[in-house]
Amino acid sequence: MSRSRPVAEGERGNPLLKSLTPLIVDAGIPVALYYVLSDGFGFGTVAALGWSSVVPALRTVWDLVRSRSVNGLALLMLAVNAVGLALSAVAGDPRLMMAKDSGVSSVIGIAILFSVRTKRPLMTTGLKPWVTKGSAAGNAAWDRLMAGSERFRRAERRFSAIWGTALLTECVVKVIGAYTVPVHTMVWLGTVLTVVAVLAAMLIAGGSCADPMEKMVKAEAEAEVEAGVLVEAEVAVLVEAEAERTAETGRADAGRGAVAVAEAGAGS
Repeated sequence: MSRSRPVAEGERGNPLLKSLTPLIVDAGIPVALYYVLSDGFGFGTVAALGWSSVVPALRTVWDLVRSRSVNGLALLMLAVNAVGLALSAVAGDPRLMMAKDSGVSSVIGIAILFSVRTKRPLMTTGLKPWVTKGSAAGNAAWDRLMAGSERFRRAERRFSAIWGTALLTECVVKVIGAYTVPVHTMVWLGTVLTVVAVLAAMLIAGGSCADPMEKMVKAEAEAEVEAGVLVEAEVAVLVEAEAERTAETGRADAGRGAVAVAEAGAGS
């Protein structure tokens, strides 16, 4: 989600999936690092949890530097991870550290839900490139629909609402698990819950929001092309009619001139 550059037309891969990949990566690498540090190198539970939490923060910083662009969700994830690392350094309680990780999802989920009431929901950063395919015609159609279609705007807001709800639900379940399930088990179970939440949000939001929006954008772009063709045809007809009128006027003027010459010759 940290990338905000436009997707070039014809670029391979799903832009939305590329935007959401960091969420999946941030869930997978830390859990693997935790087990490597705890089981392979003998780190304590708190130390292993703390060091594994560094990865998401470093990944977010690297993506921001590499893309040379920012978006609200990426900055939010970085801020939440930084606060989480600070809490990890002073907590010393593995269950509290697990609950802290759940707080990342809760803060992001709440922020996404609040952004639904704004003109630019946070998840639109990943949604727009997927819907428009990064083409100029698609982007123009998106802008026209945002300006003139309430149905389109509702779908855009609903997309972010689904994502925010999924992440907030994940947080609640993971906090409960952090205090009821053994820590060593909850590390991998928390990752499973994250992946399930992400996949569920992708399927539900994609089917109910993104796909209809993509069809609307495609129809709008095609209608604009057809309108342009009709305008060009009308202009061609008008040009041809004007040329015909000009030719008729010229022929009429030539006829009158010939008559005048003939009359002048007869008078002389």
